[in-house]
Amino acid sequence: MTTKPVPTAAELLKDSPRNWGRWGAEDEVGSLNFLTSAEVLRGVAAVRQGKTYTLQIPMGKPGGDPVWPGRNQSQRINVMDHGHWLCGKGVEFPGNIEYADDVMFMYLQGSTQYDALGHVWCDDKLYNGYDANTTIGGMSKASVYPLAERGIVGRAVLIDMARHRGKPVLDPGETFTHLDLLAAAEKQRVTIQKHDILIIRTGWIGSFYERDRVEFYKNFVEPGLTYSPELVSWFHEMEIPNLVTDTIANEVTMDPVSGVALPLHIALMSNLGVTFTEICQLDPLAADCAADGQWSFLYVAAPLKVINGSGAPVNPVVIR
Repeated sequence: MTTKPVPTAAELLKDSPRNWGRWGAEDEVGSLNFLTSAEVLRGVAAVRQGKTYTLQIPMGKPGGDPVWPGRNQSQRINVMDHGHWLCGKGVEFPGNIEYADDVMFMYLQGSTQYDALGHVWCDDKLYNGYDANTTIGGMSKASVYPLAERGIVGRAVLIDMARHRGKPVLDPGETFTHLDLLAAAEKQRVTIQKHDILIIRTGWIGSFYERDRVEFYKNFVEPGLTYSPELVSWFHEMEIPNLVTDTIANEVTMDPVSGVALPLHIALMSNLGVTFTEICQLDPLAADCAADGQWSFLYVAAPLKVINGSGAPVNPVVIR
């Protein structure tokens, strides 16, 4: 029995569309260019109730946070608190005020976060054709900083794949396509429109807080979108600016057909400039949307302005 060789990402995607140069040789924000002032106003027009939701997971939660396997958990450490004054080591201020200070050590992608467009690449080229050597010592091109400077505001649509399939959380490695998204949207009575920010719920991150940590990470393969030329063409034609999910990688971990790891990071993010927002908590938002049938709304996000960063934490806000 012979095993089919796994192609390189470049071989798998040799005919995939690219937006390199579409917004000029110096562009570093990619498909966020689609979010014009008119698109912001279209998002504002989707607000009907004034309800707000934040999508970030807690940081430094006792028991751990969901992170990509191999990354360390974030650690918050007190460096100043009332104990310092109790033992006579606190700084004396006029008026006898006291204070608390702490620090956090974490991966910049160790919480809900935006990937830089140059975060993943193949064939020594980042988004827009920048040389991979520009990542050495810090990302001088296609870092998260230009995304943070610009901010992300527009109309968003939530597609609840878990609810569509009648389960609280999709199974490990369970896949779906753009056709599944469209079927779920039709069932939800919402239309995915051109330039919409696309939010997909699988239930995966929510399940992290309800299951054994060892079991969550065992043979780690997340559910998610799976690569096909047709799916990439759909994203390209719809000019989707931002993909947001409640998984750690926004796609099934290993493509079940080709065997390539995370091919959509190249096909969508690196080639098309689609920004990726990962590790979101979508369960409360989805429950409210299901209760009243409003699946579109205003989405606002601004990752931290980390110069040369490959990603940065974010707390997106949804206004319904």
